[in-house]
Amino acid sequence: MDINIIKQTEAFRLWEVNLKDIQAKALIAVRLLRLANGLKGDVQPVGDGISELRIHYGPGYRVYFQQRAETLVLLLCGGNKSSQSRDIHLAKMLARTWVDEDEEDEN
Repeated sequence: MDINIIKQTEAFRLWEVNLKDIQAKALIAVRLLRLANGLKGDVQPVGDGISELRIHYGPGYRVYFQQRAETLVLLLCGGNKSSQSRDIHLAKMLARTWVDEDEEDEN
């Protein structure tokens, strides 16, 4: 089994850092570890190649990501069920505009 490389947008990092619920942070960290190991679990496509990783805890946390290459996963943003429509719109915008800094450094 291939290990996925996980990259994060600044929007995702800020969302994760600002989460107050320690239990939620732990559950999200475990789900991301599983995602890195190729185990997606409860995931739904939301369009434009973006998927919603659902965490059934508290307000229903969501992590929006895009599989960029065979082993690259880009974490776009996060939210919960109440902000779902807004988060999906943001995830699609972030996916269109994201540039891999590592690739730019090589050019």
